[in-house]
Amino acid sequence: MTATIKICGLSTPEAIDRAADLNADMAGFIFFEKSPRHVAIATAAALAERARGRGLQTVAVTVGMDDAGLDQIVASVKPDWLQLHGDESPERTADIKARFGLPVMKAFAIREAADLDRIAPYTGIADRLLFDAKAPKGSDLPGGNGLSFDWRLLAKLDDSINYMLSGGLTKDNVGEALGISGAPGVDVSSGVESAPGVKDPGMMDAFVRAVREADFTTPKRDGFRSK
Repeated sequence: MTATIKICGLSTPEAIDRAADLNADMAGFIFFEKSPRHVAIATAAALAERARGRGLQTVAVTVGMDDAGLDQIVASVKPDWLQLHGDESPERTADIKARFGLPVMKAFAIREAADLDRIAPYTGIADRLLFDAKAPKGSDLPGGNGLSFDWRLLAKLDDSINYMLSGGLTKDNVGEALGISGAPGVDVSSGVESAPGVKDPGMMDAFVRAVREADFTTPKRDGFRSK
């Protein structure tokens, strides 16, 4: 089973083209002004159109956004997925999914085993989960901090759970992360950047290569390819 690869925080046509050339699966656009990867809606709309034309699924990443903001993003960007990276409740997640008729990916911040107890109420609501490391104290960013967590915590998850692994992944550790967790997909952002928000083509190449090498040696859970 090949791991799904999502490259997040894309903000230039060159980065989109590189992701497509590498046969990545998903392109993520971040709508959170405190993030160095934030993109304006008009910019994201053009990038998303380019990404779809190159066979990438598009993901709009938001943090606790209200309906008015989501309406603008969905109407202009036309994402394939909505990723909720805030404190959205199961009820709010269900409301968003029903309102827009799009698959929803719900992010969870993980530091210890007890953090995984939060996922049960989202079963049957979120189409996919994303597990990221908890932000350090004082950080304004819920993700993209370049931190990882203990991947062994995921090894006992039910095989029916669709999820992506995120947080501190790089070319040097993604193979180990896949080997330990058996994750069906990975999400990378800062791990392929030369500076915050600046995607590096060589780092993107190396990351995808490391994932594909791990594909040949690591059993995966029953995830699904995105295209």
